[in-house]
Amino acid sequence: MISAWWGDLRRRALLSKAPEGALKRYLGTPWPAPHLDYRAVDYLALDFETTGLKPKRDAVVSFGYLPLGGSRIRLSGANYSLVQTSQPVEQSATIHGLFDDAVAAGLESKVALDTVLTALTGRVLLVHYAPIELSFLNALCRYHYGLPFVARVVDTLALARRRQARRAEPLDAEALRLYTLRERYDLPRYKSHNALADALATAELFLALAAERAGDRALTLERLLY
Repeated sequence: MISAWWGDLRRRALLSKAPEGALKRYLGTPWPAPHLDYRAVDYLALDFETTGLKPKRDAVVSFGYLPLGGSRIRLSGANYSLVQTSQPVEQSATIHGLFDDAVAAGLESKVALDTVLTALTGRVLLVHYAPIELSFLNALCRYHYGLPFVARVVDTLALARRRQARRAEPLDAEALRLYTLRERYDLPRYKSHNALADALATAELFLALAAERAGDRALTLERLLY
């Protein structure tokens, strides 16, 4: 976990080095303050589908996102796009169902990155299992802008793991999967491995986890951060 203070310091330091463009605009916009109640914060639920799990050799082939304002999901702001890649999708197509001809018609990598950065500006990044999206965003920012990616992040998997720890439940990796967790809260089942459906699934799970944690009390964003 990176402290909110340290994250803000890194954001300002990178802003001084950033070239003109979407990354500079993103870094130049303050993140929501950690002392705010989580219901007063804007989020962007994001999911990537990729050719693998290692950004040094693998690539993003699609992204899906949608904003949350406080405790409401804003479907009108949802976006889903394919992303071009120079490498074949190979066996990853059996997971996400995207083939080379479809991916070839997607957005160029930098356009995709800038689209995500623009949507994320002024918002908290919301993901399920943060290391995946963070590692690919970091790789894309370094490739296109020469700078690392930083963000204020909430990870629903991490929230669920903390819930297990508070309740002294066994740390069961299978129980922390996105759609397994959704079953616990009687949330509807969507087709997995579609980036937009997974982003929506993450957003709904977050609202359930946060509401359970807060009860009828205030709950600051800082207590939910990754």
